[in-house]
Amino acid sequence: MTIRIFHNPRCSKSRATLALLQERGLEPEITLYLETPPDAGELRAILNKLGLTARELMRAGESEYLDQGLDDETLSEDALIAAMVNSPRLIERPIVLANGRAAIGRPPESVLDIV
Repeated sequence: MTIRIFHNPRCSKSRATLALLQERGLEPEITLYLETPPDAGELRAILNKLGLTARELMRAGESEYLDQGLDDETLSEDALIAAMVNSPRLIERPIVLANGRAAIGRPPESVLDIV
């Protein structure tokens, strides 16, 4: 089974989620998504697995959110996805992919449902 985590080592929830997986003997493939963000197609697939809209996956508290006018409710899914691809700090973290499913590690234990 391949497990992948979109990880930001500076984020306490991301570190806790990775540690939780490792404590259970799982060694996920780590994607440092700020350095290697998902492309639009991959992000759409992740959203589909999560059952979320692009807006629901966005970190509205990041400065980029307001700076880019992403609070505009008329923006399309494609526009929001493009914003996350171009500014990956906007993507909620951590995201874990396993067994054809996805989960956000908030709280970290929520990822245990898919591994």
